[in-house]
Amino acid sequence: MTSAQPDPVKQQVAAHWDRRAAHFDEDFGHSIRTAAERAAWDRIFDLVLAGRSGLDVLDAGCGTGFLSLELAARGHRVTGVDFAPAMLVEARRKAAEQSAAVRFEEADAEQLPFSPGSFDLVVSRHVLWTLPHPEAAIDEWIRVLRPGGRLAVIDGQFDPAFSVHHNENARTSNEYAAIGDRLPFMGGRPREEIEALLGAHGLVDVGSDPVLDLVEAQADRMVEEGRERQTRRRYVAWGEVAR
Repeated sequence: MTSAQPDPVKQQVAAHWDRRAAHFDEDFGHSIRTAAERAAWDRIFDLVLAGRSGLDVLDAGCGTGFLSLELAARGHRVTGVDFAPAMLVEARRKAAEQSAAVRFEEADAEQLPFSPGSFDLVVSRHVLWTLPHPEAAIDEWIRVLRPGGRLAVIDGQFDPAFSVHHNENARTSNEYAAIGDRLPFMGGRPREEIEALLGAHGLVDVGSDPVLDLVEAQADRMVEEGRERQTRRRYVAWGEVAR
């Protein structure tokens, strides 16, 4: 997959997220603002971590650092990578404000600059749909895991009936309009499909959860903020590298 020429699809993707970086955390669902959302996210992290502590963690496609900072606050050693430089600027700013020791690097989630077996946990959040080679990315994330290491994918499936403010909708942006047909997972994939995919790529102890508590908490927040109440399909899926 290496090439001397820049990938025009990835250039479009990076351009979109660079453009949105400064206000990304203001968009709905990109932060935790209610007690119910906090409780739901705490449970999600319990599922992701499965009782493990002191892990070397990779946040693949870290954006402004949501997962990275949450995991660092739980005592893990976190590296976040993204190929949108403006997103990393925001992530580093937030880490400095929180005195969080997270390493943020510019890198391609499909072609990681790390040796095999570098991490105990790889996490991603709403990343697979943005990639031109999502299955290759899964293989790459597995490659950098140690035996017994864990991959957790936090994602969702787009519902055409779900109303999203234009400023918050990547799928209707000019950048994505030009490349949507080259993104195999555009719009997301069902939870069961991602769970099956992790097993097909060799992971064991595969499982998933529909995070209905987070779905409801976010729907309630919409009402509190004067929006129409809506629900969207979200989930976390995970699997482990055989020992």
